[in-house]
Formats: sequence, structure tokens, C-alpha cells
Amino acid sequence: MGPHPAVAAIRLAVRRALHDVLNDALSGADSSRTAPPPSDVSPRPLVLVACSGGADSMALASALAFEAPKLGIRAGGVTIDHGLQTGSEVRAAEVAVRLRALDLDPVENVAVRVGREGGPEAAARDARYAALDEAAERLGAAAVLLGHTRDDQAETVLLGLARGSGIRSLSGMAAVSGTRGRYRRPFLHLDRQTARKACLVQSLPVWDDPHNADPAYLRSRLRHEGLPALEKSLGKGVIEALARTAQLSRDDADALDAWAADAERTVRAESPAAAAEAAEGAGAPPALDTAKLYALPPAVRRRVLRRAAIAAGSPPGSLFARHIEEVDRLITGWRGQGAINLPGRVEAQRRCGSLVIRRRDEAAAEH
Repeated sequence: MGPHPAVAAIRLAVRRALHDVLNDALSGADSSRTAPPPSDVSPRPLVLVACSGGADSMALASALAFEAPKLGIRAGGVTIDHGLQTGSEVRAAEVAVRLRALDLDPVENVAVRVGREGGPEAAARDARYAALDEAAERLGAAAVLLGHTRDDQAETVLLGLARGSGIRSLSGMAAVSGTRGRYRRPFLHLDRQTARKACLVQSLPVWDDPHNADPAYLRSRLRHEGLPALEKSLGKGVIEALARTAQLSRDDADALDAWAADAERTVRAESPAAAAEAAEGAGAPPALDTAKLYALPPAVRRRVLRRAAIAAGSPPGSLFARHIEEVDRLITGWRGQGAINLPGRVEAQRRCGSLVIRRRDEAAAEH
């Protein structure tokens, strides 16, 4: 008799993710190898699981522990102590013990300090990913597995919709993300109940984070009030439909981003005045031809403007749709407006038929 269907489902999802990690590792090694590897260096990649002790990440850890040895992959784990609750250090130590009991090695328990920027949820997320990045770099991990499920994806799509941030927000979480594809999310097509059932039938202890039921947090309210209300009004299948919307939106956003990257090279200003603008300052961003920008579809043009702002030093996480809309009006609603201030001390200004986006200190140095 085979494993319980829930256990089979999580193991299959992890097996597919590990095959992808192996393929990526092999293709990367083949493209960069100039000499045979030293005999004392293990060719076995290390894959870590980020584990909070909740049902999703414990199910993921158990599946990684089962599948990795069969593929010649080393499996380890990392648990993060955010320090936001009394006794959090005890909980983190217990999770580390559970991971070692699954024969994961290495296992790390990392305490982080959570700031305040962006609100408590965003600050905790930033601290968590910074710690995971550091651990992955230090341990030489080929990938870090995250336990986000289809339910998490649906919540992320709705949060993006509420922000009105455009199609990229509606695309939710990617199955593969981070530097060199570090983060992998094998469970995006599985529901939360499957992960919990897999823990139950394997007798895995599970810790339920009280923050997940705290109505003070937006995601918690959405999980316990918003989504149930949608399912009551629209019927079952809302979560699956939102997750499907995320994938379709991601495909569209990727295509538009590729189009914008190509368009960016074609809108460089070529007039003498614009060429002078482009030549100002070492490494200064090039001027963009406003007539060529105007001719682009709005979705592509706004992406070009966003890329230019980020290249000039505007932080992506602080650059919102309203900022880009203001810059876009320099192209589509030109009435002699002055410079537009953007996050990161960046400004956008229309001059001599061209758009220049650069840091304000560079603009001040000109005068």
C-alpha cells in the first residue's frame, strides 16, 4: 500500500522542485566549468527548507527529508526566531529539534531583529528573507524551499488587488524567485488542508502561529473573514480561480516586461540637446525621447519609466503606481510641469523634448 494521498501529493511536489534544482545546478556547472572540480569538493547540492513549525512548512520539511536522499541531494533546514512573541526562542529551538529528528543537516536556528519600516508584516518578512539569504550564502545552498500554498497565493492576489498596483501585484508569488532562482515554492498548486493532512497522518507536531488568527493583521482578516465571505457569495472554487489568475497575470506581466526591456533601448533621445543631457555626469541615466515614449502602449511605457527610475536609484519597494503615473503625465499630459520627485532622492524632468530621470544631487550639481 502506498502513502496517504496527501503525503503522496507533497512528496511529488517536492520531487519535481528538486529535479528542477538539479537541472539548474547541472546547467550552471556546465556553462561555467573550465576545469574538473577538485576531488575533495562534494558535487551534491544542498537544499534548505525554511520552517516555522506550522503545518505547511513541516509538511514541506518531511517531504524534503524523504525525497532528497533518493536524488543525492543534501537536505537542511532553517528556522527564524522573529522575537515578536513571548517564548519565541523556545519555539524556534523546538522546531530545530524537529528538523534534526527528520535527519536534516545542517539545521540552523536564526534570531532576527524586526524593524518597523513598511508595517509589522512587511518588516518581519524583510528580516526573514535577509536571514534566509545570509544562511543560504554562508552554507552554499543551491535553493531554499518555502511552504506557501495555493491559499497563500489567493490571499496575495487579493492583497495586490486591494493596493491597485497593477498586473504584477496580481501575479502573486512566483514558483521560482530570488537571486539565481534561490527560492522555490513547491506547494503553490496544493491547498493548505493537504499540507495539514500530511502532517496529521505522519504524526508530525505542528505549531499554529497566533499571529495567523490575529485580526490586527490584514492577511489574517482576509484569511478568516474575506475569503470565506467570497466563497459564501460566489461559491467554492474562488481560491483556485485566484491562483489561476495569478499564473495568467504573471505570464502577461513577464511578456510586458520583456517588451519594455526592448523598448527601453529604442527610446533613447537622439537630438543634440538630448545627447548632451545623456552625456552629463559619469554613469548618468540616458535621456529618453518623449515622442517615442508617447508612441508606446501605456502598459509598456509605464514599465520603461519604472525601469529608468529604478536605474537612477529609486528603491523598487517604495516606487508605487502613483509615482509612475505622475511621471507618465510628463509624457501624455505635458503642461510645462516642473520636476517630479520620486523615492530615493530621484527626480524626473522634461527638458528639450526629452525626459531625464536622475538623482536630485546630480541635477543640483549641474547648477
